[in-house]
Amino acid sequence: MPLTDTALRTAKAVDKPYKMADGAGLYLLVNPTGSRLWRLKYRIEGREKLLAIGSYPDVSLAKARERREEARRLIAAGADPSALKKQTREEAKAAPGNTFRAVACEHLAKLTREGLADITLAKRRWLLDFAYPHFGDLDIAAVTSVAVLEALREIEAKGHHETARRLRSVIGSVFRYAIATARIENDPTFALRGALTTPKVRHRAAVTTPAELGKLLRAIDGYRGQPATTAALRLMPLLFPRPGELRAARWSEFDLDNAVWSIPAERMKMRRAHRIPLPPQAVAILRDLYAITAGEDFAFPCIGAAKKPISENTLNGALRRLGFGPDVATAHGFRATATTLLNESGLWNPDAIERQLSHAENNEVRRAYLRGEHWEERGRMMAWWADYLDALREAAD
Repeated sequence: MPLTDTALRTAKAVDKPYKMADGAGLYLLVNPTGSRLWRLKYRIEGREKLLAIGSYPDVSLAKARERREEARRLIAAGADPSALKKQTREEAKAAPGNTFRAVACEHLAKLTREGLADITLAKRRWLLDFAYPHFGDLDIAAVTSVAVLEALREIEAKGHHETARRLRSVIGSVFRYAIATARIENDPTFALRGALTTPKVRHRAAVTTPAELGKLLRAIDGYRGQPATTAALRLMPLLFPRPGELRAARWSEFDLDNAVWSIPAERMKMRRAHRIPLPPQAVAILRDLYAITAGEDFAFPCIGAAKKPISENTLNGALRRLGFGPDVATAHGFRATATTLLNESGLWNPDAIERQLSHAENNEVRRAYLRGEHWEERGRMMAWWADYLDALREAAD
């Protein structure tokens, strides 16, 4: 009886290895160690042979069946799949550019072509720099789970548990790319799942009560800094975008006459273009700023380096100077502030709030049908929110 994805996912290791047959010689070997390996049994000139296809779940059931059919076509043509695979592997090993570092760079180049955000690419490069001293110049096929774990343990020893966890994931993506390009068969990071310390989840601090928010807004009104920083700090609670989306905004994205801010897909975390209706208060702040920075590309240029936007630490630094520590308020925390108070008001459709936050729907079926922007309601909601903040500011001590 053919295998199913459910049977594969629920397969448990026991004291002895056992096989789960799919048919036509293909089976999954489940070892006591927990490894699950695809194997294809076949005959060449009357001799029984075995072809290693890869490990599950790196190689899915559908992919294993595809490789089985490819092997059967080779056999029918008189070729030996195992011999051809060995030849390909030896040729790959002999080829230049087969070190872990070279494969990682090749993988990053592919991600760049696919349009991955620059900031995400930069983080991947930063993380990989921790791995290169340990095994960057080794043939990728020679890198073991032990070598990877040593690199990760070094980071863990410094207390950077989240960095170690992310590095394991990035290293794993390089190995999976190497599998896809026929350089190796297995991902050694798979065996390291559960080996690292799980970091404690730390939520960004946010003010979520109306009274405290009013005090924060009044403090922001008293901020006396550079015009770009002042304007950005005042816009964060009004529009509650991700801080990176605001600080890197260009004047070309704003249509102040129609009160719309259109953020292109390449600047969005979810890689989808996003529009934000601007309430009158936001338009007024932007018009005042335009009179100062209109000659620049960036709406919030860095002082002394106008061809760059203000840095990612600028807004949090401004909050610190106002006396709000990192355990009280952060620039990103304005998103939590808005979603909490907008939902608590009971006036707005939760879907409209989520669309305003540019959040992705987790349920795949619902996401397929939920394609509307709730634009009209969001326009009314943002106008109400701006007036609500004005009232809180006036009522604050």
